[in-house]
Amino acid sequence: MSHIGIICVSGTHEKLQMAAMIASVGAAVGDEVSVFFSMNALEYFVKGHSTQALAEGKFGALLDKKGVPPFKQLFQQAADLGDAKLLPCSMAMDLLEITEDDLDPELDAPTGLTKFLSDVEGAQILTF
Repeated sequence: MSHIGIICVSGTHEKLQMAAMIASVGAAVGDEVSVFFSMNALEYFVKGHSTQALAEGKFGALLDKKGVPPFKQLFQQAADLGDAKLLPCSMAMDLLEITEDDLDPELDAPTGLTKFLSDVEGAQILTF
């Protein structure tokens, strides 16, 4: 079993989708998965916010057209199947002026970047 740390800062469809696919597959095969949502990625996990991320290119549109499961569903599966940690960035929450009550229920307690990096020390870290 390995540990995968995923840092999501982009709000683009393709990057969120790839991060979610890695999280769900990693969790399904028994890897420890920690996902840190910050900057432009965090807004998609605020209650009532659109779940339609902007596509960078043609591939993003194909994801919807071909019926690929949406990134939020895959992140939820990662949490359900493998107990993946879905961690909102406390600094981004402060800047966006959102509270824990504003976040989708699938997210865990807010954490800072220093704690996240400490918790994933020695893990494979991917940034999207």
